Amino acid sequence: MTGLLEGKSALITGGGGGIGRATALIFAREGARLAIADASRDAAAETVDLVNKAGGQAIALSGDVTETGAVQAMVAAVVSAYGRIDCAFNNAGIAGYQVDAAGKRTHEWADESFDRMIGVNLKGVWLCMKHEIVQMLAQGGGKIVNTGSIAGLIGLPTSSAYVAAKHGVLGLTKTAAIEYAKDNIRVNAVCPGYIETKMTEDTMRRRGEQLMGQVPFGRMGKPEEIGEMVLFLCSDRSSYVSGACYNVDGGYMAI
Repeated sequence: MTGLLEGKSALITGGGGGIGRATALIFAREGARLAIADASRDAAAETVDLVNKAGGQAIALSGDVTETGAVQAMVAAVVSAYGRIDCAFNNAGIAGYQVDAAGKRTHEWADESFDRMIGVNLKGVWLCMKHEIVQMLAQGGGKIVNTGSIAGLIGLPTSSAYVAAKHGVLGLTKTAAIEYAKDNIRVNAVCPGYIETKMTEDTMRRRGEQLMGQVPFGRMGKPEEIGEMVLFLCSDRSSYVSGACYNVDGGYMAI
């Protein structure tokens, strides 16, 4: 039996760890040829090594998703390697602690912290979509999945810029889904809850017990549980799905 992405090429940003790395390994399992992009080339290379050891095929890329030239170069590198981009998972993102805003309320955020958060988590997704879509229009279609969050659906204290960015990502996802439906380009988003990654360590250290009390499953999610949803959205099994934002949150949003 062939894999769900057999022979397809896929670009994964933020692929150097966490959800991105887990998704890369799942895609490789299903036969995809991968381009792993990360701000850290070393982290991207580590994921590539894991993919190759598992019998897959991957190349490592790096660059700042907030810079047009870097994103154009990244997309061009994928096309140079594989001829096309069948699937794109725009997953690169940062958390509050990475911009010195952990635990800060809205009025306490510095201008620089807010700008960087919006730059990476919203503009970065838009830039990747923009250049992926240009390629997908030229090749006759493709699938895009953006990493949203439960923070794109509700408000979360001490996360104002993160929440604003993720709300924006879901808006971009829905709009692009409408705009390119007739071009055979499907655009969806996955909305993780609290997942076991480096990005959630600070939050869980500060108020993990309280948060887990609000999750019906009573536990954090695993990166692989997000990756399996991304696989579904990039595969032909979701052929009638576009503009959707799927919660993978242990029931958190059902409360």
